Amino acid sequence: MERLMTTDREYSLWIAELAQRYRSSQIKAAIKVNDEMLRFYWSVGEDIEQRKLENRYGSHFYENVSRDLKKALALNRGLSPTTIKYTHYFYRLYCQLLGNRQEVIDDSLPTNRQGVIDDFDCIFKIPWSLHVLIIDKVKNDPHKALFFVKKTIENNWGHSVLLNFISTDLYERQGAAQTNFALTLPAPESDLAQELLKSPYDFSFLPGKEKYQEAELKSALTSHIKDFLIELGKGFSFVGKEYRLVAGGKEKFIDLLFYIIPLHRYCVIEVKVTEFDFPDLGQLAGYVAMVDDLLNTEVEKPAIGLLICKEKNNVLARYALSTINRPMGISEYEVTRQQLPDDLKNALPSPEEIEKGLMEK
Repeated sequence: MERLMTTDREYSLWIAELAQRYRSSQIKAAIKVNDEMLRFYWSVGEDIEQRKLENRYGSHFYENVSRDLKKALALNRGLSPTTIKYTHYFYRLYCQLLGNRQEVIDDSLPTNRQGVIDDFDCIFKIPWSLHVLIIDKVKNDPHKALFFVKKTIENNWGHSVLLNFISTDLYERQGAAQTNFALTLPAPESDLAQELLKSPYDFSFLPGKEKYQEAELKSALTSHIKDFLIELGKGFSFVGKEYRLVAGGKEKFIDLLFYIIPLHRYCVIEVKVTEFDFPDLGQLAGYVAMVDDLLNTEVEKPAIGLLICKEKNNVLARYALSTINRPMGISEYEVTRQQLPDDLKNALPSPEEIEKGLMEK
């Protein structure tokens, strides 16, 4: 009987399903525990700030709170002086996003405040260890800190990936490409598309050389496609390199073709190892028009063109973009940043890493 059960396909599939459901319940429980613990930390930091306890009890305040709290709870570990101190930092950083604590918990607030509360609520959704990293690196900029909290949630970033994007100024680069989206895309799609593009793009994951020939750069980017996709951001899917299109009896080859899943649009990327010039954008506009005509189905919206060049003159770029009636962007790239550490080469997090991170306190 035992042998029949273990070899029966229906039974085996059921066991696999149970295992998956159990795993899912563990992760959900971990998320819930993390949420409650962070709300406790928030309340501790709020007490310290509102009651001015640090000033009242002197230089050994955090050591004393840690010792007395662990004694009251009969704990041998956890709630260290450093943790208690960071609860204060945690509160002081994010409380700037709201007028007062009552707004966070008041269900009677008008609906136009609900977005602010939902925005704020996401700070309780990432592991405490990642908050410590953000607090250390971002200092006193709550909007920048919230940006990285949201990106961590959206992309399931672990410690190393988050550190890399903070170190490479993602907050300043995100949405910084010059575009004509406000003129060529309807709202709010223009804002969504703008937010997806960066400038400059960080190509420091490429092998150590500062100057590339154009063909070398395209080959290097596709050879390191996972790193390139991480840099492009969530939602980009790689379609092909030197993508062949035929029209009017002529062959044309797109440098790099991607699909932006959230926008349901192709993204035509051309890379130039020289300074931007007007003809570059005209060539890209032709490729975008071909993609719209030859690849788009009823599902796809008009494609976006992105020119990534070594450098650009902002005034000339603005003039060029104003003459194009298709959605286009111009960005720069850098290859001289500090190289990605080895542990980022396989930086896409696994479910196990996500679960482990959520359990950290």
